[in-house]
Order: sequence, then structure tokens, then C-alpha cells
Amino acid sequence: MKEEAIGTLVKDHIVVGIDGSESSKNALRWAANLSPTISDTIDVFVVWEYPTMLGWEGGIPEWLKPDEDAKKILDATLKSVFGDNPPKGLVGRIHEGHAASVLLEASKSAKMLIVGSRGHGGFAGLLLGSVSSACAERAACPVLVVHEKESTESKK
Repeated sequence: MKEEAIGTLVKDHIVVGIDGSESSKNALRWAANLSPTISDTIDVFVVWEYPTMLGWEGGIPEWLKPDEDAKKILDATLKSVFGDNPPKGLVGRIHEGHAASVLLEASKSAKMLIVGSRGHGGFAGLLLGSVSSACAERAACPVLVVHEKESTESKK
């Protein structure tokens, strides 16, 4: 697996947003199973941002390193799903920003966007998480939302 910045996206790729949750692992499994028929490239995104409660006055604590945490999430999730054999064409991407905004931007050049849903947040959160809901509503390509209990294994 290689890592690249968002500016190097290949056209007609599969975009997958992950956060280390079981539903995002299942989203990654779906992408791997669909890639032979949809695209040779899977762009896997872990998106991070500083918590809004920090504000500008106090500065950023030395112990807070969300970019390093994002790298750990990417590595651990890929290892958990694929072991030492990630699919050919898989590219890991760590990006600062709001998750939905980054994934929506990446969807502009994608054949498909795949996200997990943990079902957090408000009434819509009863069915979808806020990021998956935003992606399903506004993506520039088809969106597959994978729930925690869904698995490609159960579909066979």
C-alpha cells in the first residue's frame, strides 16, 4: 500500500472513508470485492481535524496528535482487513479537514463512494451516521453505506 495526498487522485476510482470502526472495515471489504468490476484503484481516506473545543487561545497541547492517530487507524484497519496482502491499487490517504467535506470532494472524480455507518447523531443517526448521511445526500457518484453487521461474507 502506498500513501499519497488528496491532490493525486486518479479518475474513476473507488473512495472509501474509514475510521477504524467495524462498519468502516466492512466498507473496505466491499470496496475490495467490487474493485475488479468497478475500478483498479481504491483510495482509502482517514480524515482528521482538531477538536473545536480547543479554540485559538490555549494553543494545541503537545500530546494531541490527530494526524499520527489517523496514521495508526489507517495502518491498523488495513492490517485487520487485509493482513499483509492489501489489494493491488489500494492507496492510503490521511487528510486534515471535516470527513464529509473531504469525502464529498473526492467523490467528484470517483465511480463509487463507500462509507460505514455507526448510526450516531440525532434522528438521521437512527439509521445513518452524520458523515454517511451527508455523503449519501450530496456525493457526486453512487454511494454504498455499509452498516456494522453487514459483511460481504453474509451476501454469498
